Amino acid sequence: MITPAAGDPGLKHSPKRPGTPARQFTLGRFPIVTTRKSRLHRLIIERLAQDLSVLSNAAKTAHEAAIHEENVPDNKYDTLSLEASYVAQGQANRAQELKRALQAYQRLTLHPFGEGDSIRLTALVTLEDEEGTAKTFFIGPQEGGLKLQLDGEEILVITAASPLGSELIGKSLGDEVELGSSCYEIVDVC
Repeated sequence: MITPAAGDPGLKHSPKRPGTPARQFTLGRFPIVTTRKSRLHRLIIERLAQDLSVLSNAAKTAHEAAIHEENVPDNKYDTLSLEASYVAQGQANRAQELKRALQAYQRLTLHPFGEGDSIRLTALVTLEDEEGTAKTFFIGPQEGGLKLQLDGEEILVITAASPLGSELIGKSLGDEVELGSSCYEIVDVC
């Protein structure tokens, strides 16, 4: 992590909520991507790779079950082989989706966000409600709904096409967003 050097007028710390472990710094007017977001990005890639491996193995096992000689139908009502082939196809399709998502995240360039910048893809956004409850979201290209733990905090991956993602895109620090019947303030963007 970069820290401000004594007497360096170009490197400034941007304010964050108290108790938040990661900080964002700016060099002149250009923000530096936080280590926290980089670690989250790495966690997403690791999780997708792990999920892809598990699902690929499951699809292979289901395919083997579908073509196994013991599952050859004895009559028109014996559908075990057919059911196994449906499962194998569904798992293979999901594995392909995960493979595309993994490739998208591996090619993804994290963008830094400074005060006043509009939220867009790769933003790590913290929202806070009237009671002070905070929720953190990462706007990614795919795999919305993925939940990860980073530094003891749950972070939910959303996409720009999701209702919350489309509500956040274009907003900036200090703006308010409505989720259902609740109103949240954007208290951090990095």
